[in-house]
Amino acid sequence: MKKTYRIEVDCANCANKMEEAAKRTEGVKDASVNFMTLKMSVEFEDDADVKTVMEQVRKACKIVEDDCEIYLS
Repeated sequence: MKKTYRIEVDCANCANKMEEAAKRTEGVKDASVNFMTLKMSVEFEDDADVKTVMEQVRKACKIVEDDCEIYLS
């Protein structure tokens, strides 16, 4: 399953940090962040609980870039 989320981030470097943090999160098969459109696409592992995984992605992104936001709804 693949989903796209609206994000808020200040610079392309920060967006790259968010992408790398998302990719390292358990349950994420792949992730990409587009700074120009302020969107994050996340492909989930087949057995992943999307809501739980995205909460972990949000936490991981806040660690590397505390001024970012991922809108989950």
